[in-house]
Amino acid sequence: MPTVLIRNAAILVTMDANRREIAQGGLFIRDNLIEQVGPTDTLPETADQIIDLRNYVVLPGFVNTHHHMFQSLTRATPAAQNANLFNWLVTHYPIWENLTAEGVYTSALVAMAELMRSGCTTSSDHLYLFPNDSRLDDEIHAAQEIGLRFHAARGSMNLGESAGGLPPDSIVEDEAVVLKDCQRVLEEFHDPNLGAMLQIELAPCAPFNVTQNLLRETARMAEAYQVTMHTHLAETLDEEQYCLETYGVRPVQFMEDLGWMNGRDWHAHCVHLSDDEIDLFSSRQSGVAHCPTSNMRLASGIAPIQRMRDKNVRVGLGVDGSASNDGGHLLAEARQAMLLQRVQGDPNAMTARQALELATLGGASVLHRDDIGSLEPGKCADLIAIKLDRLEYAGGLHDPVAATLFCAPVGVDWSMINGRVVVHEGHLTTLEIEPVIERHNQIAKAMVNGEKPS
Repeated sequence: MPTVLIRNAAILVTMDANRREIAQGGLFIRDNLIEQVGPTDTLPETADQIIDLRNYVVLPGFVNTHHHMFQSLTRATPAAQNANLFNWLVTHYPIWENLTAEGVYTSALVAMAELMRSGCTTSSDHLYLFPNDSRLDDEIHAAQEIGLRFHAARGSMNLGESAGGLPPDSIVEDEAVVLKDCQRVLEEFHDPNLGAMLQIELAPCAPFNVTQNLLRETARMAEAYQVTMHTHLAETLDEEQYCLETYGVRPVQFMEDLGWMNGRDWHAHCVHLSDDEIDLFSSRQSGVAHCPTSNMRLASGIAPIQRMRDKNVRVGLGVDGSASNDGGHLLAEARQAMLLQRVQGDPNAMTARQALELATLGGASVLHRDDIGSLEPGKCADLIAIKLDRLEYAGGLHDPVAATLFCAPVGVDWSMINGRVVVHEGHLTTLEIEPVIERHNQIAKAMVNGEKPS
């Protein structure tokens, strides 16, 4: 079994139960799992591979709990730059009709590369429309190629405009098709084992584009296959009004009535929750993917994250789609989460270390993973390192851990996923990204021009 010794880190942030931060710290890894953690002089002196991270801060790899990677093809779309959620969606739906399998694959590579260079080692992605020849398999293959630990969410929309939903009928699917393909990808790809590099989640899109029956059947399938499920919830007041007018209840009650809110689920955004609804999330152990940048960009509001944390709700971070955030920088997202809780008037609302906890342990909890999120024996060897002698941190090394949040967001200098170095000196080791970017821009231009890419 191959072994790796990481040694001499200036500070090693464990995120273990005692939240230890170890000066001159290191790890000993065997067969892709962490075997020992501690000061370097307490670890073995030899290994198959020795990595010296002197003058680096080492952290657990970040976990991204909500994304739409295909949307990296439509960043900063002119007609949607100043729109709220519903108008933003209506503007993009006709463009997304031109999405192809190559577009899904290429956009996933771009989004994953961006995430990995910003500290992400595990990501979920919510792909909810499948025009032309698109399949969930396309982004799964991208993850396997680039080396990201991946939770692929088989999304869906089956409530078109003619039936009272928001999307045009041309991009919704039949319920039977959705359920059949959900079953297919679960049986073909889902790995429930410790250290899994690929898991499948079931993810109908939102209350305003999915039928009640599909939501109900999704909950039943998730229970039968013992997998997690995901959707958008309580993102905007427009969504709240839609649920009240269409179904006579608020969004959370709507989902609970259909068999959700059962601890197997987590929900993106949750901006507009009452105290009683936060209590329900807590008692049911349903999770929340907090997407601060997207919520600000679309003027959706500020999610009450500290109230959720006070009630022990499972909360992680999500960069959300790259057309409603227009970036996929997970360290920047953690910084944004910290600042956004403070902007309401309390400088103690969220500390730098609490924000890092959302990005690591919080995300792992939301995705129902107890094998990632911290650096301790038995956990997967997913970790990142940031060099401290850099311009952005000059004058901030009184507290290097806090500097990673308070100072300008940077890319990571080094990253390991499942015991494999995937970023070295700021560069991906698993993929030549420049040709991918060139093709990505060609596809994006064709789609926005109303064409299927050639």
